[in-house]
Amino acid sequence: MQAVKKVLVVEDELKIARLVRDYLTEAGFAVVEASDGDAALAMARAERPDMILMDLGLPGMNGLDVTRRLRQTSSVPIIMLTARTEETDRVVGLELGADDYITKPFSPKELVARIRAVLRRAENTLGGGEVITAGDVIIDIPRMKVEVSGSAIDLTTSEFELLVTLARHPGRVYTRAQLLELIKGISFESYERSVDAHIKNIRKKIEADPRRPRYIQTVYGVGYRFADE
Repeated sequence: MQAVKKVLVVEDELKIARLVRDYLTEAGFAVVEASDGDAALAMARAERPDMILMDLGLPGMNGLDVTRRLRQTSSVPIIMLTARTEETDRVVGLELGADDYITKPFSPKELVARIRAVLRRAENTLGGGEVITAGDVIIDIPRMKVEVSGSAIDLTTSEFELLVTLARHPGRVYTRAQLLELIKGISFESYERSVDAHIKNIRKKIEADPRRPRYIQTVYGVGYRFADE
């Protein structure tokens, strides 16, 4: 029997928090709640949720700050929930390590579908038992582990999937839309810049000089490829 997945909902608007809680509970999730940043950090430590739904517009410590703090010690999947329309906020959140985002007003059914999709990706070992080695980078796919020069590197689920997708086919050029379809099953133009944010994060973690990347290369006007060394 599959274990019930626990979702931490971080939302200061009581009406929205109750709506999300009711839909997630009906969908079979266990739900714990926090209404501010400090409470979110405490609940994340105490409850060890499988997923965090994070509102960006929290009082005091905002959602971006909470995400930054969480990513120092945890790779738990995070979906940002925000009423903000500025692309900058979403990109910053993704660069901090969030896995996806959804804007208010939202469809509760879409929210449940997004949560399930991210959880599936977090559980998915991406098939096969291979270990990819390229230069100083070792990618252990079944264990979802990455090492660079012998040191373990922490990647979020989205970052790991992007890296594996590129590394499995060195030299092949992928557009942003193709990468989104492969790792999320969607290809909406509004999400394509999220690939750039994730790539920037990966480069910071695996490249000796992120400004002159050895492994993940930009093909200007097209997309990205993993170096064919």
